[in-house]
Amino acid sequence: MTEAQPAWSVIVPYYNEIDFIQGTIESAIAQTGTRFRLILVDNKSSDGTEALCRRILSGAPHVEVVYLREDRPGHLFALDKGFSAVTTPYVCFWDADTVYPLHYLAEAERLLADGHHVAAQAIDVYCAPESREGRLRRIRMKATQLLLSRQGHVGSYGQCFRTDALRAAGGPMSARWPYVLYDHELMQRIFHQGRATGSTDLWCLPSPRRGANAHVRWSLWERILYHLTPFATKDWFFYRFLAGRFDRRRMMQENLRVRDW
Repeated sequence: MTEAQPAWSVIVPYYNEIDFIQGTIESAIAQTGTRFRLILVDNKSSDGTEALCRRILSGAPHVEVVYLREDRPGHLFALDKGFSAVTTPYVCFWDADTVYPLHYLAEAERLLADGHHVAAQAIDVYCAPESREGRLRRIRMKATQLLLSRQGHVGSYGQCFRTDALRAAGGPMSARWPYVLYDHELMQRIFHQGRATGSTDLWCLPSPRRGANAHVRWSLWERILYHLTPFATKDWFFYRFLAGRFDRRRMMQENLRVRDW
């Protein structure tokens, strides 16, 4: 009997993540309930991250791994390289400093297999997910997803897609958007393909180091306006209003490579 083909491609771009990526790789090894292909994209690291990944994954023969390298510096270049290797019905992006529960892919597949949604957005939790604080965070963010249903609510590390929809939206990269917040811009393009969903069980644990991101953060006013702008005028918000402001402040994607940790 022919073995079932993977349903998912999990793309993990990384740049010098030797101190953080082990938890992400172990999350992949522990996934249950569906088959997947792990696509690791080295974005010109110099710290031996790939060697560490190979060492960990050598003990997990059940995980199909693709190793790629993208020398153009930038997270989106690496995502785009990984996406070029995707042949599965579903694809998700993981970050190399984020931990995912063992049911993550199975839950995302349950949400997307209904045929009514093209994307699923995970909830980022920064404490024990089953604690009172963690449960409240998950309930609150699920309510926000329902209330603001055609907006991005999580970074690329928590985005899951139907591959055909992501391909129709142009893939991870957009020539129109060389700025930070490309995860929100990507969701804007995805919403032209269909609707997104989520659940309180689709969550992940990003590294707390993400608090050191003042150099790539939009202003409170810009964020409020994003939430208030109707979907029919969201393209104007991104490509006319926000793009001009980001350009003047030089809020380019390469800023993300400058890290405080």
